[in-house]
Formats: sequence, C-alpha cells, structure tokens
Amino acid sequence: MEVLHAHCAGLDVHKESVVACVRHMTDSKVTAVVKTFKTTTQELMALSSWLSSEGATHIAMEATGVYWKPVWHILSDGEFELILANAAHVKNVPGRKTDVNDATWLADLMAHGLIRASFVPDEPTQQMRDLLRTRKQMVRERSSHVQRIQKTLEDANIKLDSVVTDILGLSGRRIVEALIAGQTVPQALAALAHRRIHASTDELEAALRGRVTRHHRFLLKLHLDQIDALDAALARIDEEVNVNVEPFRTAIEMLSTIPGISALSAQVLVSEIGIDMSRFQTAGHLISWAGLCPKNDESAGKRRSNRMKKGAPWLKTTLIQCAWAASRKKNSYLQTQYLRIRSRRGAKKAIGAVAASMLTAAYHMLKDGTFYQDLGPNHFDDRAKGKHVLRLVNRLHNLGFDVQITPLAA
Repeated sequence: MEVLHAHCAGLDVHKESVVACVRHMTDSKVTAVVKTFKTTTQELMALSSWLSSEGATHIAMEATGVYWKPVWHILSDGEFELILANAAHVKNVPGRKTDVNDATWLADLMAHGLIRASFVPDEPTQQMRDLLRTRKQMVRERSSHVQRIQKTLEDANIKLDSVVTDILGLSGRRIVEALIAGQTVPQALAALAHRRIHASTDELEAALRGRVTRHHRFLLKLHLDQIDALDAALARIDEEVNVNVEPFRTAIEMLSTIPGISALSAQVLVSEIGIDMSRFQTAGHLISWAGLCPKNDESAGKRRSNRMKKGAPWLKTTLIQCAWAASRKKNSYLQTQYLRIRSRRGAKKAIGAVAASMLTAAYHMLKDGTFYQDLGPNHFDDRAKGKHVLRLVNRLHNLGFDVQITPLAA
C-alpha cells in the first residue's frame, strides 16, 4: 500500500498520559519510536518539542471525551497537520489492545492516508458551541425542576396544571408562591389567577383544594429557587453569546429567514456547523455528518435497516425541533413537503426529510451568501404537472369517463 506520509505520528490520549508513536519511512524501511508523556502543560510542551525533533509532519489522535482538546490546543501552535479521528472508524484488530499498539496503529493508518478527519471548529465557533450547549443543558435542567414542582403539587392533590397552561406562568407562579408562604384557602388562591384565565372560579377553587404540608412547601421552595438560579444563569449565557456573536451575525440573519428557525436556533446551527462550508464537499456530506440520512445496512442484497445515523446529536435535535415548527408554517414549501411524505411514510420520516431540506438550504445559503427563497406550496405540482394530469385522467378513465384535456387560455 502506498505511503503518503513518510514521517507521521499517532497519539493514544488518556486522562493522565499520552502515548506517542512516531513512524519513519526511510529507503523502504519502517522504524517506529514510542514515548509516553503526562498530560500536564509542561509535559505536553515537551511532547510538541519531541515531535518536532523527530520530524513528524502529520499527527493523528482519537476523539476521546474532552481529553484530546488540551493536546490539540498545544500541538496546533506548532507546524504539524493535525487529524482528529472518530474512534469508531479506527478500531484495531481485536485482541491487540494496548496503549502502544493503539498509538502504532494510528501512526500506520496516518502514513497510508486511511484516517478520515473529523470536523474541529475554530476557536470562536468552539466558544459559541460551548455556550449554547451549556444553555441547552440548563434549559433541560430547568424543565426537570418544573416537572418536580408539578409532581409535588400532585402529591398535595393540587391540580394546578389542569386549570393553567404553564404552572410557572403569571397565574401559576403567584399561586405556587402563595402556597409556599402558607396560604391554603382555595378562594384566596383562586383570586390570584389572572382574569383572562379560561377556567371558571369554581373550577379554580376545586383544583386548588388540597392537603399542602410543610414538607410540600419546603420542596416547592427548593425547586423554585433552583429555577430562579437557572434563569439568572441563562440570562448571563445570553449576554455572553451576544458579546461573541459578531463574527456570525450575518450568517445568523440569513439562517433566521428559513421557516421554523428562530434567532436562537440559527445561533445553534452556526455553532455546530460553522460558517465555512468548504469543509463539506457537498450538502449531502453535511447531511450525512449531521445524521439526517439513512445508514448503510445491507446484506445479501436486502436492506436490513433504514434508520437514521447517529450523527451530531446537538445539531440533529435542534433541526428536528425546527422541522416541527416549519411543518406548521402555512403555504410554505416545507409544510407541503411534510404533508406529502407523511401521507406515504409517516410523521417521523416526514420530519426527518424536512430537517434534511432545511440543512440543505442552510448549506447553500452559507456557501453562496444568499437569503432563503421559499419555493412555494405548489412547487411539487408544478414540477410534475404532466404526471399529475396523467394520473387524474387515468383515474377518470377507470371510473368510466372519456376525458379530453384542453389547456386554459393564458
């Protein structure tokens, strides 16, 4: 097999150590030098110096948790070409699993150009990604505390969620705070609800008649304090995002024109895929990387599975949420696409297809610097107008009618 890189290295990265193997190809003879370093900054600097002294030009490492990042940051200051490999793509032969063998295997694969590089964003994009992923985790945690408040109210037989849409909205929060303060009279609690609430006074009083103990009040106060703390943290994250958003502002404004994508969703998309689309050869490569296409699982000529690939989970979940929003946008191409596919393949397949279309549009918008242009709800009919007419004529023939088609005058 042809050797593409005569002097390269493979790194097996762990939490406390890095095993480095430098592979040299000289006069058709292969030599390997293996050395182990700790992951302290001083030791990683020594690793960089050693790799330079050995003349390594290309370095490969696996994406192992977050442990690869410090190694990547320090080596990126040198003159190496760094390759981050997906661990699932570079598995070694079973039964030969040692740190030295792993590093040697990575070096061998690197020498022959058999490692497919993973996408590593630049520093501004990585910072936006960290902020927005942390924000999403906090939103999930906040939702968990809201559910725990609802569980505590149910335990006290307070049916607040039956009469208000949001138990921490304007009316719900007033009632919860009154319960924490010790108020248990249903009439007094019902009087705190906003006048525009749909439930009647009698329904409110019946729903708010329960058995609230000191234990319930303690739990309600505990979860409400956690929600307030998370709200404050989310506000701080939003401020920090606004400080760092300037390099991505134009891209966010463009992506926000796609139906179903809000400004926050556009920020998430930019932080996950970046704004330089040259790293993806085609829109299909980006869709495959995101995990919005069926995986290849075929044996003996039979397709065993057409489930989606795992892909990038943070990007994929955001696009699916945006696709659901886009499917409710009336008189739009995306809604028409969703309805057409849902009738044949079901809602889940249809939403996946809409999400893939949205990502395709985002790819071309970021690549060409253009805004979104909706194809309209009649795009599919206009594209296959002849087939549609033929289908209707055949349908009428089957019903016993002879039809002659005459185009309307323009």
